[in-house]
Amino acid sequence: MNNSHSSNCGYYTYLLECADGTYYCGWTTDPARRLAEHNNGTGSRYTRSRRPVRLVYLKSLLSRNEGMRLDAAIKKMSSRQKSELIQSVPDPDP
Repeated sequence: MNNSHSSNCGYYTYLLECADGTYYCGWTTDPARRLAEHNNGTGSRYTRSRRPVRLVYLKSLLSRNEGMRLDAAIKKMSSRQKSELIQSVPDPDP
C-alpha cells in the first residue's frame, strides 16, 4: 500500500483497487473499518460487486473538508493518473 499517512490526523482520503482492476476513492475517519466494510459488501454499491478490494493509497488530512476536497479531485482523475498517484508515494517501511 502506498501511504502518505502521518499519525494524529482524524480524516483520511483513500483509494482502493478493486478485483476487476478499477479504483474506488473515498474518505473516512477510520481506514481499517472502512476497508473491512468494503470487503464485507457494506462499504458502497460500487465495490460490492468488485470484491475483494485492496487499499493502495491513504492520505491523512487535518479536516473533513480537506478529505472531501481531495476525494473529489481524485475522482476526477483518469485511471492512469490514479495509478501515477499511487506510484508517486513510496511504500512505508514494514
